[in-house]
Amino acid sequence: MPVRVAESSAPSQPSGSNCGQTSPSACSLLSVGQAFSGTQNVSSMQKDEAWRVNVRIQGCDLEHGYLCGTMEALNVPMADTPVVTFWEGEIVDTKNYTFFTGKWEATPEDDIRHWTKFPSFSALQSHVEVDGGKSLDLSNCQYIFMRWKEQYFVNVGTDCGLTIAGFYYVCFSCSDGSINGFYYDPNSSPFQKLELKSTNEGRQGFSFSSYELR
Repeated sequence: MPVRVAESSAPSQPSGSNCGQTSPSACSLLSVGQAFSGTQNVSSMQKDEAWRVNVRIQGCDLEHGYLCGTMEALNVPMADTPVVTFWEGEIVDTKNYTFFTGKWEATPEDDIRHWTKFPSFSALQSHVEVDGGKSLDLSNCQYIFMRWKEQYFVNVGTDCGLTIAGFYYVCFSCSDGSINGFYYDPNSSPFQKLELKSTNEGRQGFSFSSYELR
């Protein structure tokens, strides 16, 4: 839901209490049906604004590094109804996907700039800068890093005044089910932050949505 505008070294083998070439450990809060609620800050130089967001996971396949869901934005300017999008996600597991995006107009420098916004990434940074993190073992990591890319609007047309051109860098905490994310789109104000918490409404979905004013 971003607003469109015109405009450390780490140890050689990251381990420690938070992050240990396998896939991230299964996490009970990252499962189909799970719901999340929170806000996305869509502030720009012109104004300070945050939108309420609900997310639900609709599919999750850890073996293939895939998940999908829906995202609902509740108080979007210029929209007379909540806006819902369907998104698909890539789980960074160093097997199916690395920390380097390799598409969506994101360079390795863009990737590093966004991943370093998450404190839990600091122990991994030196390895990621070399090869995208291919040599890392994330199986014991208490955080799951992902990218979420919205694919289409569910309940409104493309003329709704919003755009889903960018994607989110996401960090999910297995300990409390909280989600932090930062939206990336070269044509949007940078580092618009998503903050979600598990609502414990059920275990059938994960949703995330990016809405941008055109």
